[in-house]
Order: sequence, then C-alpha cells, then structure tokens
Amino acid sequence: MYFEIAGEITEIETIAAGNAIRDIARLRKLHGAGRWRKLKGIATVRVFTGRLRRAEVHWYEAHGIGRRHLKIKRFLD
Repeated sequence: MYFEIAGEITEIETIAAGNAIRDIARLRKLHGAGRWRKLKGIATVRVFTGRLRRAEVHWYEAHGIGRRHLKIKRFLD
C-alpha cells in the first residue's frame, strides 16, 4: 500500500533497539551501521486514494541515517 505522512508523528514509542531487532543484519547491510531502533507512533496518512486517515505506523531509524521502511500497522478511524 502506498501512502505518505501528512503532518507529524505523535505518541512515538521505542519498540526495540540494537540486537533486539529481528532485521538488524538486513538493516546494517542495506543502510550501514548505526544505533538502529524500531519505533511506532500515530500519524495522519494520505493513502493512495487521496483520503486522509489516522494510522499506527512503524519504522526503523538510526542517527545520521534517518527513518527507513515505514509501514502502516493499523488504521485508527
């Protein structure tokens, strides 16, 4: 599903960090070494139809590399 974040992400929580992340080897291979964290938060997203919806989003992030692999876990509306 294609989407874009419309606004800011709120209620950000860390789910896992470092070796607790299942995909840590893949992240390091694709994007490089860093202090990787898996995070979740609430955001307003624009889905491919153009409609705005509130959703829980998950992503990986490392300092100096930024957000990678954003995905919608569930819609809240």
